[in-house]
Amino acid sequence: MKIAVVFGTRPEIIKLSPIVRALNKKGQDFFVIHTNQHYDKNMDEIFLEELELPKAKYNLNIGSGTHANMTGRMLIEVEKILLSEKPDLLIVQGDTNTVLSVSLAASKLHIKVAHIEAGLRSYTKIPEETNRVLTDRISDFCFTPTELQKEILTGEGIDSENIFVVGNTIVDAVIENLKIAENKVKTLEKFDLEPNKYFLVTAHREENVDNQTKAEDILKAISDIQKKHDVKIIFPTHPRTKKQFENFELKLPENIIFTPPLGYLDMLILMKNAKLILTDSGGIQEEACILETPCLTMREATERPESIKVGGNTIVGTDYDKIIEEAEKMLNKKITWYNPFGDGTSAEKIVDILVQN
Repeated sequence: MKIAVVFGTRPEIIKLSPIVRALNKKGQDFFVIHTNQHYDKNMDEIFLEELELPKAKYNLNIGSGTHANMTGRMLIEVEKILLSEKPDLLIVQGDTNTVLSVSLAASKLHIKVAHIEAGLRSYTKIPEETNRVLTDRISDFCFTPTELQKEILTGEGIDSENIFVVGNTIVDAVIENLKIAENKVKTLEKFDLEPNKYFLVTAHREENVDNQTKAEDILKAISDIQKKHDVKIIFPTHPRTKKQFENFELKLPENIIFTPPLGYLDMLILMKNAKLILTDSGGIQEEACILETPCLTMREATERPESIKVGGNTIVGTDYDKIIEEAEKMLNKKITWYNPFGDGTSAEKIVDILVQN
């Protein structure tokens, strides 16, 4: 069997890294396509280097653009590769434009599609929801993190024989890479931070950073939290976020440490040692829960309800008062939750299932 593994963003690289390692370990015939949906070197290439992954055989160099522009260009370019390489199976992960585009191209060519992290739903009209719902419909293998997503998919009419509950590969990635990070990088020293004495903030979703009012509320809330608790706050800034802050001519609080995008190993260390995380990232919600770091999610809904259920995460949106209120609650909360996303063997289970089928 010949397999194409496709990614285009930082979270995809991270979550597919255990899959690539498992394919290598089992001697499978595979190649990697990188759509380069993330166009900043620090947002993708650095992760391949850090995680010691093989270079992509193909780079599409798609970069930024409107959803239609990205999706259309990816469809055209990846179809050429699939026609040339003729893989038997295509593996994708998550909910990006990359995932939908390449899955659609493969499906039209009668190439089987394996969707890792299938069945997630926020039930909101965001681009990621469209991508994940449509990809699930055309996938031959739907690998879900928990039983909850299996129930969602069967409720949507997906054949249960195509659904496999395997846990989430993010657990594999965290376990595999945390020790490497602790030995390889000096992140806390670099930013003069002490364990459990700083907050970590990330924001990149268009519904937040493309809205000036929401962006201002986020900045004001984190600035005031910093003043109240007298702890450092570090905010690695996504290229989209930086661009929008500049477009809105926002005054950045001087008491926040704004940095360029950081590598995965640096982010692992920052997440592991933070006292609190505020984010709109889906992946960071999971990683925070796995690392037992309290998290506030600056969105109106989440497709990771397991993190809410076990008590490691709270939805706060971008409302200033709610962010302040829930931060106090989370900071005074005892860490008693468990990791609901698997035991770190998801990649091995996925590859075994694909090889057997």
